[in-house]
This record gives sequence, structure tokens and C-alpha cells, in this order.
Amino acid sequence: ALPTMRMVYTFEETAGGSRLVTTTFFNSLDELEKLLGMGMEEGMRSAMSQIDDVVADLASFAAGRPAEAQLIGETQVRISRVIRGSVQQAWDAHHDPDLLRRWMLGPDGWTMPVCEVATSVGQTYRFEWEQDDGEGRFGFTGELLEFEPPYREVTTERMIGMDGPGTTNELTLTPVDGGTLLTVLITYPDAELRETVLATGLTDGMEASCARLETEVLDRQVAAPHVAGRR
Repeated sequence: ALPTMRMVYTFEETAGGSRLVTTTFFNSLDELEKLLGMGMEEGMRSAMSQIDDVVADLASFAAGRPAEAQLIGETQVRISRVIRGSVQQAWDAHHDPDLLRRWMLGPDGWTMPVCEVATSVGQTYRFEWEQDDGEGRFGFTGELLEFEPPYREVTTERMIGMDGPGTTNELTLTPVDGGTLLTVLITYPDAELRETVLATGLTDGMEASCARLETEVLDRQVAAPHVAGRR
């Protein structure tokens, strides 16, 4: 029964950070006055005043540390890590099949024979891994739901050959001092599956992959121009 409105958010870079401007369009003056009377202005001021603390907490959560998991509610987990490299480098490493095969491997002893990347909303991706000795093989597939290069994408994910609901994964890349804050927010269908997956070593596997990303991809990209210059 409450009024509906349209809200436009704009973000402008400034010397000291960013300026957030929210413009709200109401259907009538009466609706505007009704919501103002209910405390809308005070509520928005209170919410916006917390953004600095939330962003600072997210950056400090992962700064200088290996990949860490933070449980959110009953069905989500947020895994964060600061990567030594630019946002564009980290984005490319997640979407170039040749680069993906070099770092997204988890523990040593695995290869990635199938690496099909989705680059448009509605497309599907497919990743498969295999042990060097050929004993083990598994993979994941899913659909690209949202795509905002080079900062954010949302995908579904399910294990190949397994029935039942999968997860929704939101990848966000944010520039911070010292590199890029990589955050993956995973939403599970229930708390039990979340605990089961975490118990398999999900966070340790992501840390191993992120460390390889830095050494096998980003560090080599930095070194390449110096080698070319010496030649």
C-alpha cells in the first residue's frame, strides 16, 4: 500500500574518495511528503553514513592475508583476498582461457583440459579438471547471469553429473592500496550444503589458486616488459 518510486544512484570520483548522489522520483508531492513524514530522509542518511565503514571493513578483512571465508547468514559465504595486480589484470585472468588454465587449478597435480568461458549474459561456461595421472576428473558448469567488466559478474554453478540445485556466485573486483580486492560471494540453497562444501577445503583451494595467479600470471606480466627492454 506504500507509494512506489524510481531511484537513480550516481557515483563521482573525488580527490578524497567518491561522491554518492541519490535522486528519488515520486509520482506526486503527496507521496513525497508521506514518505518524508515516515522518516525516509533520516533513514537514508543513516544508511549512507555506514558505507565508509562497510567498505573499509571489507578492504581490511583481506589486506595482507591469504584467502579467508566469512559466513553471512545461513546460506552465504564470502571469500576475499587482495591480489597483487590491477583490476583489469585480475579480470583478464578470470576470462582468458589460456590464463585460467595456468592458475585456476587448486592443489598441485591437476590440469584443466576443458575451459569454456562465458562472455555474454545467457551463455554457459564449463570448466573441467583432471589429475596428472588421469585417476580423477570433475567439473562445473553454469550460466552467466550478470556481466559488468572489469568489476563484477554473477553466475550459477553446479557440479557436472550431480543432480539438485547449485549455487549462485558473485565475483567482485575492487581497486585497493596494493592491488585488487577479489571477493566471491557464494549463495547456497541451504546451510547444510554450505557446510559440506566448506569442509572439503574450498578456502584453501582458492588460496592455492590465488597464489598461483599472482606468481604464474601477474608476476610474469610485470617481468615481461623488463625482459623485452633488456633485449
